[in-house]
Amino acid sequence: MVMKHFTLPKDGGLIEKDLPADILHSYEKIPAEIYEDQEDASKEIAEIIISSIKSHTGGKFKLGLTTGATPVSLYRELSAQYKEGKISFADVEVYSIDEYYPVGRTEAQSRNHRLHEEFLNNVDVRKENIHIPDGAIPKDKVSAYCAGYDKAISGLDLLVIGVGEQGQIGFNEAGSSEKSRTRTVLLSYKSRKTQSRNFNGNIADTPKTAITVGIATLMSAKRIILMAWGEDKANAVKDIVEGPVSSACPASFLQKHENISMYTDDNSASLLTRVVAPWLVGPCDWTPKFIRKAVVWLCETVHKPILKLTHQDYIQNSLGELLEQKGAYDKINIDVFNDLQHTITGWPGGKPNADDSTRPVSSSPFPKRVVIFSPHPDDDVISMGGTFIRLVEQGHDVHVAYETSGNVAVHDDVVLQHMDTAHELGFADKFDEVKAIIATKKPGEPEPRPLLDIKAAIRRAEARSAVRSFGLNENTNAHFLNLPFYETGGIKKGQRSQKDIDIIINLLETVKPHQIYLAGDLADPHGTHRVCTEAVLEALEQLKDKPWLKECHVWLYRGAWMEWELGKVDMAVPLSPDELIKKRHAIYRHVSQKDIVPFPGDDSREFWQRAEDRTQNTARLYDELGMAEYQAIEVFVKLF
Repeated sequence: MVMKHFTLPKDGGLIEKDLPADILHSYEKIPAEIYEDQEDASKEIAEIIISSIKSHTGGKFKLGLTTGATPVSLYRELSAQYKEGKISFADVEVYSIDEYYPVGRTEAQSRNHRLHEEFLNNVDVRKENIHIPDGAIPKDKVSAYCAGYDKAISGLDLLVIGVGEQGQIGFNEAGSSEKSRTRTVLLSYKSRKTQSRNFNGNIADTPKTAITVGIATLMSAKRIILMAWGEDKANAVKDIVEGPVSSACPASFLQKHENISMYTDDNSASLLTRVVAPWLVGPCDWTPKFIRKAVVWLCETVHKPILKLTHQDYIQNSLGELLEQKGAYDKINIDVFNDLQHTITGWPGGKPNADDSTRPVSSSPFPKRVVIFSPHPDDDVISMGGTFIRLVEQGHDVHVAYETSGNVAVHDDVVLQHMDTAHELGFADKFDEVKAIIATKKPGEPEPRPLLDIKAAIRRAEARSAVRSFGLNENTNAHFLNLPFYETGGIKKGQRSQKDIDIIINLLETVKPHQIYLAGDLADPHGTHRVCTEAVLEALEQLKDKPWLKECHVWLYRGAWMEWELGKVDMAVPLSPDELIKKRHAIYRHVSQKDIVPFPGDDSREFWQRAEDRTQNTARLYDELGMAEYQAIEVFVKLF
């Protein structure tokens, strides 16, 4: 079954057809090729690789690659093309650009192991043509080894690599020299924290050093293709493609290469000028939502509310085309002000017996049946807790579906604390037994199933406590789906399948909702949020002929890290100070996720703090645009 990655439908924007490449890429120091999703981009990159190999003459083709999440879809595509007989890699020399150090070749976390597993084992590259830095080389020989590897890898015919969230390339981190060659490097704490996801989230088991090919050596490649997918790479893509050359963003050094391109999906390209302000680049399709995007941008640029914008503001900021096509600036101001104001509602399920002509949600039927899909057992209250509480208090039949167990995000110490509590209460003494199970864990291998079952039980109890705190019946209206794709026991998850979709279909057919809320986070193309959302959308596609679906609408929320830009918002639910406290208390119930979460990212704030800062910032933005001033606002995009 072929399942595409989810992307938001386009609504207006730059008219790229017949636009000269020089104009399209006018703000870009590395030309960016933007695709709807990573699958489409990977197919194009695969075609470039295959064409380059076939047209190569004069010895073996030298191809530079690396591992990580970014190239997975590319390797899948290349493997498929090989199986279909469209390409042979028999005369290709493959060079990997990095490896942990020290690490054994066969260790599951090693770059060597992953490159073989994801690509090399699936095609006909000859063993003698595979070159991957040896992470087991003795320390007294590693410098000489790096020098030899540097000589061998220099002059690649084609280098295809992903970039890191801070613009790393390979293990060349911030501060790397433009003249650097293949060498051992000390990994920063931030990088080790990121890489710890490959070591069961345990930074103590994550190597402190690595071998990496340097910037100067990478620059010796005849052609370079960079790749980036997902919103978490958006800042890096902006810096690499449009920013200054700086050691703070190592990949920016590659701007000096004569034959280089950056391949992105819509999400990783979201901060590029031609996406943020396409009117600066060329002609645009001025739909109502796109006009709102432009006006909000203009307000932020000139630091004025909507109704104070002048004709001169539009002209001086390259929005003359908008005036030419849509009329006087003051009418545009009023239209956008009204449009944005009509997104605000205190009735996310619709206000009964009210005029709903300008409201985002219809007044009938009332009450509505609602399903809130939560990828992990706390995303519901973190991301849309205020709206969730309001839907319950306003009398709707609200169901929450926790799509995964979230078991791997529970620290071992939390498990032992729960075991100790149970013993103190006189229920059972399992502390030593569970401690022994924890002791059997091995870095890079799935956690023992009995331990995962305990962790899942902890998270279920927390989720039930959270929804019980604001009046939802946790026994009838909280559903734990435990989607199979998640249950690998490790950080790397499986592919979603029909088994996952059937579980979702069963719930939807039972509830027959009028409203569905989904996570719209697209930061990680291989992350749990994305997989969960795509599974629900696939389920809805398979249910598209059901009569109840004709009255159903899908709303997308975002998580604790990022928020919808106001140009896209369809519904804004304001929260009072008391509602913000209720939401905070619901988040508090997820005790295992406080303070010692194994995978918190770079943000040291707790989830309730991130959520409040995000929603209060949204309220501030509405206020600055001239809307009413609220304590906090949760916002949503309507998918259909």
